[in-house]
Amino acid sequence: MEKFRAVLDLHLKHHSALGYGLVTLLTAGGERIFSTVVFQCPCSAAWNLPYGLVFLLVPALALFLLGYVLSARTWRLITGCGCRARASCGSGLRGSLVCAQLSAAAALAPLTWVAVALLGGAFYECAASGSAVLAQRLCLDRDHNCAAELPLVPCHEAKASDVQDLLKDLKAQSQVLGWILIAAVIIVLLIFTCVSRCLSPVSFLQLKFWKIYLEQEQQILKSKATEHATELAKENVKCFFEGSHPKECNTPSVKEWQQISSLYTFNQKDPYYSMLHKYVNRKEKTHSIRSTEGDTVIPVLGFVDSSSINSTPGL
Repeated sequence: MEKFRAVLDLHLKHHSALGYGLVTLLTAGGERIFSTVVFQCPCSAAWNLPYGLVFLLVPALALFLLGYVLSARTWRLITGCGCRARASCGSGLRGSLVCAQLSAAAALAPLTWVAVALLGGAFYECAASGSAVLAQRLCLDRDHNCAAELPLVPCHEAKASDVQDLLKDLKAQSQVLGWILIAAVIIVLLIFTCVSRCLSPVSFLQLKFWKIYLEQEQQILKSKATEHATELAKENVKCFFEGSHPKECNTPSVKEWQQISSLYTFNQKDPYYSMLHKYVNRKEKTHSIRSTEGDTVIPVLGFVDSSSINSTPGL
């Protein structure tokens, strides 16, 4: 039991890093399966380039869109957006910052796919061998039939030995591009993390406390919501069978749910820890908390919107 609790505590403390690590491993494993089982280069001058690019880029695009779909913050942004005022859906700089953060998070899996595919080399070898532009450069000072035989290189069917040797060059180019991509992503991620931390309006320890508060808030919200929904369901079923009128049950209105479901913005004057925290501390009951003077989107506080009722442990 103690070991299980230790594993659970580890998951609670590092669930984001573990989640990104799992996504990376699954993506890399999927790419390996695709390249060895599914992918078969046609070795045709007309098809090599589009076939290789489709396997390299289309799964990456699918993973990118899937990253948006699986993000709780995406659904916070767009759910009910068409029925609300335009300002509540995010606009201008604030909306751009949120979209940029969503795109950066969603880009992890596709970049992993492209990097692993380039390190493997199969997709790039097929695509590059069908490129007329690369053929002119690769075939300098080689057999006069080099350009015609280059598409056959991935299938080891080129007759001229010096043309077949170009497969090593293509693989080397692919792997160099893969490592350049990995290095570029790490550098950009490091710079973004450092800058966002430097611009953080709160300290390191307060950020830790903030995350603990959100975990507890979501657990309690889930518990209370389940309890309230159970009581409401029991009362309605009871009244249905007894033919009586239900007792009054105080359930938050649509507007109140919309208020606490909107994207979080930080205000230096009133630094609340969540939209629910901000809502219960509003000065006037009729006052909207979605957008007030001084509200800003802080990149380092993006985890506030990423938390959801269903993602908390034990719920």
